[in-house]
Amino acid sequence: MRHLSLFLSLLLTISMQAQNFKFAQLTDVHLNHDNLEKVEDLLRSIAQINATDGLDFVLITGDISDEGDRYTMEKAKGCFDLLRYPYFIVLGNHETKWSDSGCTAFEEIFGYERFEFEHKGVYFLGFNTGPLMRMAYGHVVPQDITWMKEKLTENKDKPAIIVTHYPLLPGDVDNWYDVTDALRKFNVRLCIGGHYHVWRNLSYDGIPGVLMRCNYRDKDGKPGYGIYEVTPDSIYINVQRIGEKPQPLGVYSMRGDIIDVNGEKLNPDSGAKEYPSMEDNKTFKNVKEDWIVQTGVGIYSSPVVDGDKVFVGDDLGVLTAYQLKSGKKLWEYKSKKRIVGTPDAKEGVVVFGSADRHIYGLNSTDGSLKWTVKAEEPVIGAVTISNGIAYIGASDHKMRAINIHTGKVVWTYDGIQGYIETKPLVTEQHVVFGAWDNTLYSIKTDTGTEEWKWIGAQGMHYSPAAVWPVEAEGKIFIADPRRVMSAIDKDKGTTIWSTKQSMVRETIGLSEDGKRIYSKTMNDSIVCYSTEGNVPKEIWSTAVGFGYEHAPSMPVEKEEVVYGSTKEGMIFALEAKTGKLLWRHKIGNSLINTVVPVGKKRVLFTATSGEVGLLKFK
Repeated sequence: MRHLSLFLSLLLTISMQAQNFKFAQLTDVHLNHDNLEKVEDLLRSIAQINATDGLDFVLITGDISDEGDRYTMEKAKGCFDLLRYPYFIVLGNHETKWSDSGCTAFEEIFGYERFEFEHKGVYFLGFNTGPLMRMAYGHVVPQDITWMKEKLTENKDKPAIIVTHYPLLPGDVDNWYDVTDALRKFNVRLCIGGHYHVWRNLSYDGIPGVLMRCNYRDKDGKPGYGIYEVTPDSIYINVQRIGEKPQPLGVYSMRGDIIDVNGEKLNPDSGAKEYPSMEDNKTFKNVKEDWIVQTGVGIYSSPVVDGDKVFVGDDLGVLTAYQLKSGKKLWEYKSKKRIVGTPDAKEGVVVFGSADRHIYGLNSTDGSLKWTVKAEEPVIGAVTISNGIAYIGASDHKMRAINIHTGKVVWTYDGIQGYIETKPLVTEQHVVFGAWDNTLYSIKTDTGTEEWKWIGAQGMHYSPAAVWPVEAEGKIFIADPRRVMSAIDKDKGTTIWSTKQSMVRETIGLSEDGKRIYSKTMNDSIVCYSTEGNVPKEIWSTAVGFGYEHAPSMPVEKEEVVYGSTKEGMIFALEAKTGKLLWRHKIGNSLINTVVPVGKKRVLFTATSGEVGLLKFK
């Protein structure tokens, strides 16, 4: 019996070891409508992969498209389906930041947003590293971190390989430390990614990580991809250019201690090599977290308040009502897909759009459904309610005006070329909004007929589409991705002035008296300009201390205090008239959506890391 037990133990040990196999990696394909060379490069790579015997599968690590649109991703899938080997794919930031479907088309086309499988004794796990629909660092949503831990626990006896698009590094993924702290507890032998477009040999807090070159042609005109050979002892990594022999790049151990690129042994209990600084919370002691709810789900919309209730939509498609005073959960309503746009609530009705192609009107008291309006494509736009009418744009190229009590569509404007994610500006005369087609639109509030179009710079990525416009002194004010602030005649749609002086991006806010506008620069500062006159006039500029910044969260003034937030978890407050910094407070290290001041020195916030909370200050 002793010999039999030893024999069975040996068999079990052998079965748990990796066996010999090979796979390929394609990354950063970047197909778009205007560059047929990249399609050619991909097809040449696929042909060479198909001509290579002995591969087991192909990993595709994101940025398969430039604009994240359904047409291009379907075209990419048509190419990938030519592979003779099975393939597994994760999203890249170009599929998550720019997406007319709110990132739902990827799952509809490929069948999943994350994957896991075992192959010959090795466990593979791939997930999205964002960011989703907001310009920010990459981000792994809390529900994916929970899933990752569960799956790795179930497969803890197997060596694991992690597949992402972004490298799990500070400055790339905002909550890298949450991910690496979790991964270090398991037998993760290697993390594979892309994003940098060139080969990199990295350490993710002691976990070996590699990034492969982009697929499309290099300076020598050669497309390329990666080839990995896995043995019970090692992972051998090669780069394969078209028509050439594979060139070795690196070797990693499959057994024994995990050694990173610096030659250091991984310590599972050591924690990340660095964590975000929370010193502001010690420095500015006049700010307290009155309550915080950890939802465990990513949130991309701002909170909205109606009376004593707060309403928040999340990544799982759930609209939740909380008690404003305490944060107590009151009720929830679940749509079928994620909520990206900020809801609005007035007169006892809360309205929101969902990527499930519907607009919902709920009773704000108990969450019961009052009505739905079906759109032809996902609804990722934010809502503005004015005089009993909800205004909301969708990815079917339409702006709708809907009676909030009956759900009747009052009018529909369909002269839009791009998809809509912004919160429309609504006045008695007009509805103003941007779309991802380089255009700012003004339509009549009562009839939905077009007043004018304002065209920004060419190139979809320069559209005034994320900013929430404001109006004062006969002008519409915006800031767009060109790092330009513009004042536009509200009646004619002509440019009164534009300036790059402050290098602002996609953020604008208006003072309560209508005399000042505020915007975030891309380097550390908030600027204040006058709304009066026909030339740009800066009133003040304050170095807040948030560093490089490009998140589209709007500055908001209430009771002569300007509030703002950043992509790295900071909320701050300034004196409205002078720009004097009052305080900074860190929630975490992930994007804080546009905050909502609620008076008496209180401000509501939501974060992509899943927090909903209320700050109070003296």
